[in-house]
Amino acid sequence: MVRLALVALTAVALDAAVTIERTAWNGWPNCYRIANGEVELIVTSDIGPRVMRYGFVNGQNLFKEFPEQLGKSGEKDYQLRGGHRLWVAPEELATTWALDNSPVKVESSAGVLTVTQPPDSAGIEKQIVIRLADSGSKAELIHRVKNTTPWSIELSPWTLTMMAPGGAGIAGFPPRGKHPEVLLPTNPLVMWAYTDFSDVRWKFTKKYLTLKQDRNNGSPQKVGLFNPNTWAAYLLGADLFIKRTTADPAKTYPDFNSSLEMFANAEFLELETLGPLGRVASGKTVEHVEFWELRKNINVPVWNDDNLDAIFASR
Repeated sequence: MVRLALVALTAVALDAAVTIERTAWNGWPNCYRIANGEVELIVTSDIGPRVMRYGFVNGQNLFKEFPEQLGKSGEKDYQLRGGHRLWVAPEELATTWALDNSPVKVESSAGVLTVTQPPDSAGIEKQIVIRLADSGSKAELIHRVKNTTPWSIELSPWTLTMMAPGGAGIAGFPPRGKHPEVLLPTNPLVMWAYTDFSDVRWKFTKKYLTLKQDRNNGSPQKVGLFNPNTWAAYLLGADLFIKRTTADPAKTYPDFNSSLEMFANAEFLELETLGPLGRVASGKTVEHVEFWELRKNINVPVWNDDNLDAIFASR
């Protein structure tokens, strides 16, 4: 396979505070570090597109890493690797699990990094555009899926963030109401065949659900829900990762209308958001945007609505 050209200088200083530099990371020689002095992201170009690190400068990586899969490329089967990736739903072997083990094109301009995978074996081109704020921890990620086949394809952009073990996933329900003022259902809560709400890793409050990642519990768990203001978070130690997007109640979403899904096993916890499900015509592109944020020194003494409200009221 011909290696794609890397479009970026070794180091580019941008705006007042954001820098993008080409760097080696965990065995991959051609990664890109986006930083603003407070937080940093590491994006691969030898494979991908993948965001493999997001954390405070000199702090822990909140994203999962599979050490045995780092620094490698060209494998003949799919590699989870860790980090943040772009898939397409509904989950099917031919489309969702198409390989991303080859080089990608990288462009940087005005503080924005754009990473584009050539069309995969299913004819789908994936692109992630990353913009980090000049200060603070906030980042915008635009995920684009283009249909390069001669026919239309039904799909949904699906963004999956694999979190490092030992923390807890958190998601919020849409605003609650009271009976009998609200008689009709307001939102789905979706189960998989292996979902077991008697598992002690789950906790439900009136406004929130939480799922702890436990290295000693290998039983997979998953849940889906719909929220017009879709968001999920992960607390690892005292560092909190939040990602959010918007969902349109007038449109259809995969998996019984899930705009958010959360999965956990013994190795990681995954926060997943999904875009609307629809037919994408040949040559057309759909977008799905997430907004990320990191917070530090977060403590939850008791997992209840009052304490979680105090953290997420201003998310």
